Amino acid sequence: GEVMPVKQLNYWRKYLPDVLYVNLYGPTEITCNCNYYIVDREFTEDQTLPIGVPFPNERVFLLDEEDHLVTEPGALGEICVSGTALALGYYRNSEKTSEAFVQNPLNHRYLEPIYRTGDLGRYENGELYYVTRKDFQIKHMGHRIELEEIEHALAAIPEIEGAACFYDHEKNKVVACYIGIDDKKYLITAMKKKVPDYMVPNVFCKVDMLPLNKNGKTDKKLLEAQYREGAFA
Repeated sequence: GEVMPVKQLNYWRKYLPDVLYVNLYGPTEITCNCNYYIVDREFTEDQTLPIGVPFPNERVFLLDEEDHLVTEPGALGEICVSGTALALGYYRNSEKTSEAFVQNPLNHRYLEPIYRTGDLGRYENGELYYVTRKDFQIKHMGHRIELEEIEHALAAIPEIEGAACFYDHEKNKVVACYIGIDDKKYLITAMKKKVPDYMVPNVFCKVDMLPLNKNGKTDKKLLEAQYREGAFA
């Protein structure tokens, strides 16, 4: 599934206050969760949930682009997993297996396979947070931007029910598809209060729904194809 929206979590907590809520993180390749966070405090809609600590049989850590361990607060790194829950690889796809299931570059003493998730994370106040997919990180107006951070800020606006962003490389524009109020000026003003100007989407496309792919996640490729075909004009 997608990252848990705090807006939805707070809605549940309002009506089911005595339930224990746990934020789970993990891809199918490690069968299929590696981290959990027991929600033990209040969160505002502008905040994101930590992904917590690893399960006992797994180790979760961050590696930078040069395969160095990332521990500094705020620094981005790829989330990597080792332990007994890793899959053996992808069925009849040795090329993809060799890219994602690799020897731990921090261990030169014995065989220790790890799975490179393709997700970026960072530490804040000693807690691990998922930030975005590596594929969703872009360079825009001289800044490195995580598109999911824009989505999170947009979805936190009370009049917005859901949002998805992608980058139009041909026109160098951040495009936001969203469900909610049809007032672009209001959205721009609201976004400028939440993110720097260079992170405010250049194009806002109001949609009736955000399509899902076969994995149950927002189908951004389909949204981008519809955008290029002029479906949102």
